[in-house]
Amino acid sequence: MNSHRLAQLVGTSAAVLGAGTAIAIAGTTPKITASGVGKVKIGKTYTELHDKGLIGKIRPGCNLGGPNTRGAKLKAPLKGQVNFTLKDPRKVTDITINAGATARGVGIGSTIAEIKAKFPKAKVNHKTDSTFELTLVRIPKDGGGKFIFGVSTKTHKATVIGVPFIAFCE
Repeated sequence: MNSHRLAQLVGTSAAVLGAGTAIAIAGTTPKITASGVGKVKIGKTYTELHDKGLIGKIRPGCNLGGPNTRGAKLKAPLKGQVNFTLKDPRKVTDITINAGATARGVGIGSTIAEIKAKFPKAKVNHKTDSTFELTLVRIPKDGGGKFIFGVSTKTHKATVIGVPFIAFCE
């Protein structure tokens, strides 16, 4: 094989490998941080997020918050919703995740032990165990968060994650 042909083969292989890497990077799981989830950030407006195809149509929010509350569903790969401020421009106040994102590799389906292993400063709170059948595991700002995992008292696995809190509406 001549050197020109070898260079072509190596170049083609690198291009294919590069494309595979790009596909793998594009398919990564969105990260949960104190500022938001993936590209959905606290403080962003409804219009910004909707125009980028990150959330669905705005709709009435939780009745307990009053008549002017508004929220929107997250779009794939995320499952959950965002809640907005009460006045225009509507800005994200909190994000609720039910699937599709992780924080340091833990997410929906993780146990308290798994969460505490990744977030040693996590604070476990059992005050909502009987009311909501959820144990809250708060990740403080100085511990890598500010967000909360809701862990089912029945399955002992996380079923909801809230940034910066879980908005209870029932």
